[in-house]
Amino acid sequence: MAVLNEEQSMLRDMARDWANEQSPVTAFRKVRDAGEAIGFDPKAFAAQAEMGWTGVIIPEAYGGSDFGYLSLGLVLEETGRTLTASPLGTTALAATSALLLAGSEAQKQAWLPKIASGDVIAALAVDEGPRHDPSKIATKAEKSGDGWTLSGTKKFVAEGDGAHLFVVAAQTGSGIGLFLVPADTGGVSRASRNMVDARSHAEVSFDAVKLGSDALIGPEDGAGLLDQVLDRARAGVAAEMLGLAVQAFDDTLAYLKTREQFGEILSRFQALQHRMAHQFTQIELMRSVVEGALEAIDTDRDDIAAKVSLAKATACDTLHLVSREMIQLHGGIGMTDEHHAGFYIKRARILENAWGNAAFHRERFARLAGY
Repeated sequence: MAVLNEEQSMLRDMARDWANEQSPVTAFRKVRDAGEAIGFDPKAFAAQAEMGWTGVIIPEAYGGSDFGYLSLGLVLEETGRTLTASPLGTTALAATSALLLAGSEAQKQAWLPKIASGDVIAALAVDEGPRHDPSKIATKAEKSGDGWTLSGTKKFVAEGDGAHLFVVAAQTGSGIGLFLVPADTGGVSRASRNMVDARSHAEVSFDAVKLGSDALIGPEDGAGLLDQVLDRARAGVAAEMLGLAVQAFDDTLAYLKTREQFGEILSRFQALQHRMAHQFTQIELMRSVVEGALEAIDTDRDDIAAKVSLAKATACDTLHLVSREMIQLHGGIGMTDEHHAGFYIKRARILENAWGNAAFHRERFARLAGY
């Protein structure tokens, strides 16, 4: 478990109080039932921005607080506990990271203050198929005069329905480059995808989109940059998954302590105690590797990629276990839509596949280790 400083502890506590009081699971149910394509409550996101969460990793010079990735991970964990529907992770972490890592001063001045204030929602557009595979990018950016012409389709863009800005990975001829594409640019279109977690995952198409030379972030061959950005997105998703796992465990334990069966409280059955103890140890391991990955990013360690893949693979396995046990140990009520257990397992399955599932990251970790 990471040792938090005073500011991080205050930020975590503030996020926990807000999530419990202003964004409980019932708030997500309302968002789900509303059926809006954007998949979140704009008022709730505005409140998050007002508290400064959208600028946690952004330097003070651009309107942020520069608290670091671990601090933002703490917020994502707390909002994940209550299934808060928000583009916070995508816009304040994934897309922002690209600008922080390789953006020009002009690009940072143009976009970071707007992201920090919550006025701009940014989405990372990488994958073009049903599985995460950054090596298979067919979207092309061809030089056109002083700028670029972008063509291609991204199949599952998280928070794509409500995004004002896309960070798009495309082939440049020299390699994979990252491009800033405002959503209102001519030739950009999007179609909503209905996903099991009732959140936004849009198909975004770029039909001969004309971009200026200032749209490119970093080098034309930015494969290394893309890997760095994806690792930060993966660490953020793992933090949200930690929040889901912790709350699913807590809710299940509370149920077992009150539900009677065969004249006994369920928590007194040794077999169930063993199952809960196993989950608890796995969650503690998950916390260790997730916070370790976020700390590695903050300290710019040379093993960030390995630590992030270890965290994401562990998060996938642990959340899969805990969300499944939540359903089973709640019995029949856990199978109903009236109970919130189903929300956790549905969101869990989406996050398990976001930016690489457990198999993807086990293979990547082994490759990074030289096997």
